[in-house]
Amino acid sequence: MLSIRQIAERFIQLYWHQATPYGTGCAGSTSAVLSQSCGTQAAIVSAIATFRSCVVVSSVQAAQTMPAFQPLLTIVARIVSAQPLNYLQNFGGGTDEFLYERAGTGRLRLKPGVAYCLRRFQSLAQQLARSYWIGHIKGNHRNHSILGQTDDLEEFLFRTSRRSLAVLAAGLRQIDGAVCFYCGGTLGTAAPDVDHFIAFSQYPRDLAHNFVLAHPRCNRSKSAALAGRPHLARWLTRLLNASDDIAAIGVAAGMVADASSSRQIAKWGYTTAMHAGGRAWLAPTHYENVDSDYQALLLA
Repeated sequence: MLSIRQIAERFIQLYWHQATPYGTGCAGSTSAVLSQSCGTQAAIVSAIATFRSCVVVSSVQAAQTMPAFQPLLTIVARIVSAQPLNYLQNFGGGTDEFLYERAGTGRLRLKPGVAYCLRRFQSLAQQLARSYWIGHIKGNHRNHSILGQTDDLEEFLFRTSRRSLAVLAAGLRQIDGAVCFYCGGTLGTAAPDVDHFIAFSQYPRDLAHNFVLAHPRCNRSKSAALAGRPHLARWLTRLLNASDDIAAIGVAAGMVADASSSRQIAKWGYTTAMHAGGRAWLAPTHYENVDSDYQALLLA
């Protein structure tokens, strides 16, 4: 069961940065908010842009603490309910409720098996959606003068900013110390890698609790693999003992912070690997099988 306000909150998170001007005004471009529709600006983008013009706030996480956020959420929920949720299951001249059904005022009930499929094929669905989204923005003639010759549209639309990662890295140094999360070696003065503990390729969403600092060598060696048992145990302990501190850093960095979701994502990733006979990374060239001991750690 999902509330439409929960879905609306996610819409605001997705469009928050996109409601700010794109472009630098150079290289033949102007600086303006990108148009998300071929007619008037998309209603959700307009609502967020209006909200941002009335308040001084750096991130959606900080905005959520402000009284004015609730009216914005109400507006976006109304738009989501009236438009995408009403038409998403329409095709061939009719409606087929194959994904969800209305379950009373302001709620949806997912059909059996839909939640599993959304999680199982999330990376594929997200990749396809983002590719189409970028194509739609580039193909909209209203955006041609804004885009100019720049080629960082994907980063602007979807990626965590370098500033956010720098704020996150500074905060994690305070919590974890100036050491690599994986090998324990000193990080030194050079900027460390800010690594997704559960790899971005497995769960392509930036959550503050899922980040750790690492040597570039360790990060590249681990790559998209799951981290081995000693790393997982340390990450879970950190999740338990420093959750509030990491959440505060996430807010400062303008990043979603959700310890419970991060833990559930890890549980899903390791359980899937165990059933598939997968292996986890311990150190460069060293791996071990993901077995029931991993599951026991996540259930403790």
